[in-house]
Amino acid sequence: MVLREYMARMDGQDPEKVLDLVEPGFRFLIALPSGRHSGESREDFAAYIAGRQAVDRTHEIKRYAVDGDVETAYGFVVEKGVTMGAFLSALRVSPGGLMDRYQSFFTTDFDLVDRP
Repeated sequence: MVLREYMARMDGQDPEKVLDLVEPGFRFLIALPSGRHSGESREDFAAYIAGRQAVDRTHEIKRYAVDGDVETAYGFVVEKGVTMGAFLSALRVSPGGLMDRYQSFFTTDFDLVDRP
């Protein structure tokens, strides 16, 4: 359940610890209303993390599935008790149990599942 651990670390006080979960050749795409972020290495992802604004944010997973080496999650991003939008994220787990590829889409104006 790498995706759940990833989100817990990203929401924690030290999001850099998420780098322990990614392969050196980690590839990612994160699509936000403000723009798209992508990269092809652990270093690229470290730069993305360093550039994020520090806020009181949590990812509340409402749906979760695993099929072989792919994990998916759907849920809501909550900041200071306010639901900001919905995310749909997926990752591929490497043979070593780490994140190999990751993609995530976040929207503030469409929910697949009703908000709590």
